[in-house]
Amino acid sequence: MPAPTPRDRFAHYQRFRSVLEDPFVELDLGHAGMQDTDVDVLGGGLQRALVAMQALEAGGVANADEKRMVGHFWLRAPGLAPQPEIEEAIVATIARIEAFVQAVHSGRIVPPEGGTFTKVVLVGIGGSALGPMLLADVFGGPEAPMELTVLDNTDPEGIDLAVEKLGSLQDALVIVISKSGGTPETRNGMLEVERACKQQGLAFGPRAVAVTTPGSALHTRAEKDGWAATFPMWDWVGGRTSITSAVGLLPGALLGMDVRAFLAGAAAMDDATRRTNVWQNPAAMLAAFWHHQGKGKGERAMVVLPYKDRLLLMSRYLQQLVMESLGKEHDRKGKVVNQGIAVYGNKGSTDQHAYVQQLRDGRHDFFATFVRVLQDRTAGHFEVEAGATSGDFLDGLWQGTRTALHDKGRASATIGIDRLEERTLGAIVGLFERAVAIYAELVDVNAFHQPGVEAGKKAAAKVLDLQRKLYAALAAAPQDVRALAKKADADAADCWPVLQHLAANRPEVRVVSGHDPATAKFHR
Repeated sequence: MPAPTPRDRFAHYQRFRSVLEDPFVELDLGHAGMQDTDVDVLGGGLQRALVAMQALEAGGVANADEKRMVGHFWLRAPGLAPQPEIEEAIVATIARIEAFVQAVHSGRIVPPEGGTFTKVVLVGIGGSALGPMLLADVFGGPEAPMELTVLDNTDPEGIDLAVEKLGSLQDALVIVISKSGGTPETRNGMLEVERACKQQGLAFGPRAVAVTTPGSALHTRAEKDGWAATFPMWDWVGGRTSITSAVGLLPGALLGMDVRAFLAGAAAMDDATRRTNVWQNPAAMLAAFWHHQGKGKGERAMVVLPYKDRLLLMSRYLQQLVMESLGKEHDRKGKVVNQGIAVYGNKGSTDQHAYVQQLRDGRHDFFATFVRVLQDRTAGHFEVEAGATSGDFLDGLWQGTRTALHDKGRASATIGIDRLEERTLGAIVGLFERAVAIYAELVDVNAFHQPGVEAGKKAAAKVLDLQRKLYAALAAAPQDVRALAKKADADAADCWPVLQHLAANRPEVRVVSGHDPATAKFHR
């Protein structure tokens, strides 16, 4: 279909605009390269997807691998929960979070050595870290009552650097987030922080808080060691959709975020994305845009460009939400489809000096998603030149970039909000969560399981088992890689990187001619 003529553009914008009035969130698909027929052809699929969403919210089993419901939508509307005990647990948890945070901020919960808590050290990975990190970027800063540091990787040097920057841990409250309590990266981070506390002569348990599944190994340890508090994670909430659970609400509230407003924004968007008129349903329209751009096969990547520094982590947050949910080898019928949408991005207008050159003139293998915030700053008005502020330049650069891409036939969606606050951020989170679920229905994949992630974890466990065997096989006399591999009953190609790492990090493990796998010999 031809692009709209100039005199049609305003009408086209209005046609491809869906909006949530309170809080104000606008989805603008005026530059999406779509016509009415592109939406109409998906009409049946979108209606089926909306019916599937109703079944999901009613408590249908969506994660068939683990026989689990998917209920992150209930977190901001507990009355929708299919069982009264779930509703009661959600309501009680929100109230407990608010009471706990108020006690910390008022000095009624204090470090065991005295003083007050002014720092939060959060140990988690994936959704258990990205959500809190996004909230910290948006709501943290000099005005916040506490400062957040996140340990989201099992990199010893990175942990050491973070602990060094923190200095004294006496005023640090430690939050450990793990559904099972057995996630290696999170367990390692917890043990590293516990070690740092001991080195400073500080008690760990009384300053630690667990967010975990009731009855998990972490829950048992928290109770045994007298941790300050424990908050639940439920098996019907996935990590990538956990930001409106205790995973996001607890650290967000400690930073001063209005928990109720954040939940209300997500709930308002959930309501809007239940509309059966897909033209007025932002999530259905966003999913239709993704499908149109990638031909239902993810043929184009999504470049996320938020025009606000505080939304720097939006692309990383959406990267996990979208790619872990949609990146699947098989559809629900078992057919190999290799579905997914690649996501990358940074922020505007920074990227106009980075990769926008390729976006406009290079490979047409993407579509853009802009996030626009109308309010530049909360106070003051300063003109950097006659009639223009820094914010005017920022918004002008967004419009210019969008136009430059559109002129070359590169499509974009713009999500606009009036100001960046709890309700609007909650609504944006809700919009993308719903769009992902609807798109998954359109392409018939299960958005709520992640077999590829589990496969990686199992493979990593095998590597550590191999490392133990190789270490045990080392002797005083140097041995080459093939000899050690034979003792460990493993392939030499698998043994080589393990032996390299051992030699680099264990003082007792020595290597001769260490950079050549054909001649290197190891001993201890």
